[in-house]
Amino acid sequence: MIALDAFGVEYIELTSPVASEQSRADCEAICKLGLKAKILTHIRCHMDDARIAVETGVDGVDVVIGTSSFLREFSHGKDMAYITKTAIEVINFVKSKGIEVRFSSEDSFRSDLVDLLSIYQTVDKIGVNRVGIADTVGCANPRQVYELIRTLRGVVGCDIEVHLHNDTGMAIANAYTALEAGATHIDTSVLGIGERVGITPLGGLIACLYAANPEYVKSKYNLPMLREIENLVAEAVEVNVPFMNPITGYCAFTHKAGIHAKAILNNPSTYEILKPEDFGLTRYVSIGHRLTGWNAVKSRVEQLGLTLTDDEVKDATAKIKELADVRTQSMDDVDSLLRVYHTGIQSGELAVGQKEAFDALLKKHRHPALVDEATPVSVEAAA
Repeated sequence: MIALDAFGVEYIELTSPVASEQSRADCEAICKLGLKAKILTHIRCHMDDARIAVETGVDGVDVVIGTSSFLREFSHGKDMAYITKTAIEVINFVKSKGIEVRFSSEDSFRSDLVDLLSIYQTVDKIGVNRVGIADTVGCANPRQVYELIRTLRGVVGCDIEVHLHNDTGMAIANAYTALEAGATHIDTSVLGIGERVGITPLGGLIACLYAANPEYVKSKYNLPMLREIENLVAEAVEVNVPFMNPITGYCAFTHKAGIHAKAILNNPSTYEILKPEDFGLTRYVSIGHRLTGWNAVKSRVEQLGLTLTDDEVKDATAKIKELADVRTQSMDDVDSLLRVYHTGIQSGELAVGQKEAFDALLKKHRHPALVDEATPVSVEAAA
């Protein structure tokens, strides 16, 4: 919670204090931390839940109830008249305590539009701070999101919050579209963790917003903290940060293809819409693989302080690609190969195109790739 607060999130939503004794204790303890972020708790649209929630010290209560025919029939079994009556009662009670209240329908995109607009207009008139749209099953696409939010924006004056599940991979796109349509608040979670395949990931949304307006996002959030936050959560829930995760994934700022690497070395913006340095990160040009180009290898040669002509760099690159066809070479492997090549050139033991002489030098200097090739390995079959 402290890390999220330092990052700059405006709200932190906690588990309902009704869920368990520990959940209630956690809620009360976090409310005493003195964070800048407002602390909210998420409850059912029920007076018993509301009474417990307001006693925890939270800054606001997020109220939710299912409005689709699926949930009205197979979950709580209530009709829209009951839902509206209960929503009014709960909202008025929470407001009487001087704290924020948000009312959200559940499964909004499979709910009747007339029902939705009717209940949102009702709660808006009695002073709810926000109304919430929830794509509970992740079925919506950006066009549907835009149309619903735009319609809702025309009938309520309060803020609009959206909660978007990622079952069809649309959560980030839907979140951004919701903002364009007039939404004011987006629910996110670190690494997108949540029910089933989760909701809009904090990092992914930040990446999307940064691409649209980097200066605004940099001024609003402590971007270098994002990796720390995601690593903390990943460790806590015992998962790995996905290698293709926006911003913080291992591959996010890694460049392989020769054409890409050359351009990146000349101007990073040619293949990067996000600047790694703004997130406290660095880019990595991977050169130990079959796609590597000689320009990337030349850059590494210069970093190592070696002196080779372009033809010599191309010759060394050909060997790197040959070895990488067997297995990807680590940076240490590549550095070792380049140093051996440079030594051979300087001593006169090697010239461009002398493949056998280069192989002999690598074996002499015990380069890992050739040592591995020469070492017999036996595997015993299980009896």
